[in-house]
Amino acid sequence: MNERRLIPTAAVAGAVVLGLTALTACSSSDAADHKNGDKLNVVASFYPMQFLAERIGGGHVSVSTLTKPGVEPHDLELSPRQIGGLSDADYILYLKGIQPAVDDAIKLSESTHTVDAASLTTLEDHGAEVGGEEHAHEHEGEEAGADPHIWLDPVKYAEVAKGVGKSLEKTDPDHAADYRKNTDTLVKELGALNTGYEKGLANTATKTFITTHSAFGYLAERYGLTQEGIAGIDPEAEPSPARISALHSIAEKKKVTTVFFETLASDKTARTVARDTGLKTDVLDPLEGITDKSKGDDYIEVMKSNLAALQKALGAK
Repeated sequence: MNERRLIPTAAVAGAVVLGLTALTACSSSDAADHKNGDKLNVVASFYPMQFLAERIGGGHVSVSTLTKPGVEPHDLELSPRQIGGLSDADYILYLKGIQPAVDDAIKLSESTHTVDAASLTTLEDHGAEVGGEEHAHEHEGEEAGADPHIWLDPVKYAEVAKGVGKSLEKTDPDHAADYRKNTDTLVKELGALNTGYEKGLANTATKTFITTHSAFGYLAERYGLTQEGIAGIDPEAEPSPARISALHSIAEKKKVTTVFFETLASDKTARTVARDTGLKTDVLDPLEGITDKSKGDDYIEVMKSNLAALQKALGAK
């Protein structure tokens, strides 16, 4: 997650103008076609939003995503065709604070049915968990410290699912009963996932884990764990010598065994820290996208793989 590669607001604004100007010539944009038969044309910003839209919308929606598989969501660059297509969508589901380029494009578009998943639950500040103010978990365009990674907590994700379901009912009342049914089914699955995490992490040798990407604050808080990020918001950043030293002390004191890296970013930093601290490495997937490297085909499967990785690393009994 490298802020240096994000599009400046002015550049996005220019692209929005270009995209909207060319909209009539680009009605079959990358982001969306106006209608797919009689299905609701839904645009999702990235995978966690796509998963909700597909599971809750079912056969009544046609879902496209702005973030293609394998693309690091925070570094997304939108084409003028994608930006123009936002105004052609029947329903847009995004998460403010994760993708500044998307936030700016939506703000400047004329989309009428737009849902910000962050507004469907409560954001919390997890910046202190990554080693103090110099590593505060911040994203452009949001309050300092506000952590948008709500989907990694099954309970908060269920809250968002309920809100998405209700918004789809209002957008497409003819199929409200189906949206309600699909929402209930998904919420039950997320409830079972939460129960699995509660039981699976109830008794462990340590409660502390180290990760390159400080995305797991909600998960850690939910299940009584402590997340220690290497370099804060940027998984590819080089940690300072002071941070390496601190992690070495934390690992020894808290009996940490593993440094986690992720699927869509380089594992160089994690492996360097693991080598310097004598720890193992493993994958803890922040579920920002599904690729052939993912340990599962969808959100539920990958979250179960994450649970297994945490149980192993934390010494679950």
